[in-house]
Amino acid sequence: AFSDVAFSSVTVPNMLMNMQTQDQSISYAGCVTQMYFFIFFTDLDNFLLTSMAYDRYVAICHPLHYMSTMREGLCIFLVAVSWVLSFASALSHTLLLARLFFCADNTIPHFFCDLGALLKLSCSDTSLNQLAIVTVGVAVITLPLLCILISYGRIGAIILKVPSTKGICKALSSCGSHLSVVSLYYGTIIWLYFFPSSNTSSDKNIIASVMYTVVTPLLN
Repeated sequence: AFSDVAFSSVTVPNMLMNMQTQDQSISYAGCVTQMYFFIFFTDLDNFLLTSMAYDRYVAICHPLHYMSTMREGLCIFLVAVSWVLSFASALSHTLLLARLFFCADNTIPHFFCDLGALLKLSCSDTSLNQLAIVTVGVAVITLPLLCILISYGRIGAIILKVPSTKGICKALSSCGSHLSVVSLYYGTIIWLYFFPSSNTSSDKNIIASVMYTVVTPLLN
């Protein structure tokens, strides 16, 4: 709950203030700070959604061992690792951005300081930044998504073996809402960052960004 509230709070209050005052400017320090916390809480959400998927997997596939498997120590470990990895990811992107120069028209076609939009404004060589996006993206987006898909694949196989409709409904009630949020969250992120298109307007990108920065935390 804290992660989702903080994730939305990085962008939404500033966006609403811009709409109210019609002043859409932001300082360089403020922009970099916003980008850092945005990446941090985005990555944190990725890891927490993965932990939740593992929790659902244990609850449905190994219900008799749930209490012994999902003990307090393991939960604390999963949360701590999520925070540490998110911190490292956000810090690496921020430090790489800090070395760039911006000498063009510094107008960001977005409602927050998105890393991709900032890199397009730089007049420095951003090849190292792009490499970091791909490399870190595999670690914080692709691998968690793969773990989630594997866990739900195992859950789906177990559900298909359940002969009773009541058992199927109980399993779906345990993981249906989480699966819906995961689909919306990762679907928009992958569409935006892994398959960017030059034909896609900035308005459509903004709408897609709203889906995973505002709608997904709201559903959670």
